[in-house]
Amino acid sequence: MAALTSWLLVTAAFLAACTPAGVQAALAAAQRLEADHDAALGQARMALERARYEATRAERRYRAVDAENRRVARGLERECEERLQEVATAEAELSAREHRRPRGLTLQERRLIDHLANNLEQVWAAPTTSARDRKELLRTLLAEVIIKVDRPSAKAELTLRWRGGALTDLAIHLPRSTYRPLRTDEKTLTLLGRLAVHYSDAMIASILNRQGRRSARGARFTSILVSSLRTHWHIPCYQPPSEPPDGQLVTVTEAARQLGVAASTLHRWLQDGFIGGEQLTPGAPWQIRLTDELRARFTEEAPPGWLPMWDAMKALNVSRQTVLQRVKRGQLRAVHVHRGRQPGLRIELPATTPDLFAPLSSSTGAL
Repeated sequence: MAALTSWLLVTAAFLAACTPAGVQAALAAAQRLEADHDAALGQARMALERARYEATRAERRYRAVDAENRRVARGLERECEERLQEVATAEAELSAREHRRPRGLTLQERRLIDHLANNLEQVWAAPTTSARDRKELLRTLLAEVIIKVDRPSAKAELTLRWRGGALTDLAIHLPRSTYRPLRTDEKTLTLLGRLAVHYSDAMIASILNRQGRRSARGARFTSILVSSLRTHWHIPCYQPPSEPPDGQLVTVTEAARQLGVAASTLHRWLQDGFIGGEQLTPGAPWQIRLTDELRARFTEEAPPGWLPMWDAMKALNVSRQTVLQRVKRGQLRAVHVHRGRQPGLRIELPATTPDLFAPLSSSTGAL
């Protein structure tokens, strides 16, 4: 029913747009579009001219500086390169705008459009016009349909964007539906993914129930339900170690003291799943096993070539969370530097990435 209503409203809007008055308005809009494009081209040319002027000034300053003043020379050289990059960007923008110039209508095409506008409604309603023909007619004038659905109020808003640039807004009432898809809470799924790295399904179910969490149907969690959720969301199963774990099991406070970091940092890493922890029972205080591998992650000095978090994000062109996820999955190695002026994580980037290990003038805080 809603689809039929939408089709009728779009058809009515199409025929209204193709009336003689509507066609004249569309032709006027096309002329305005050409004028706006010319104005945009003028602004792009001015921007290119300014960029070239600034690049020329930067080059003159660079050539005039004393070569022995290396610090100033390096700064002016970097500024000159930035100005040249701005010139290249402005030239690319101007070229793109010139290639996007809209084609104007000839006098013969305008007369033909005026003639067809007086007979389009009869052609549309003719029995010889098939549904496919009507869709082709719509495509000649309609560029895009944007649909925004408001489920609580059972309404849909349609925005028709015509090829001339005009917009038409339509409102449609939707049939009310009481269906609500069952889905486990997002926070519960996120927690399940972190816990699955360290615990069995039965232990995860106990932890979730201890926190008062419920399934999508409002039931308590069981090992079978946790296993089903893991399978559905492709969360790997916990694999217990084949040999007894080594290392001393201590409290978070004691681990922070021995590792030389704040206890809040270890708590945050436990929550993110960055390091593993143990509990005697769900809800009990966390404990951390101090292994040689864990101690190796904390050092006073970073290995040569390892980058701070912010520089690693820039070099890999990813977010901080993505870097942490790759470290967690073993795709990247990381250590925590807890001394010096810039404590925090240091990341080792893949050796296949060329020229990414040069030091960058950036600072980062502790994780």
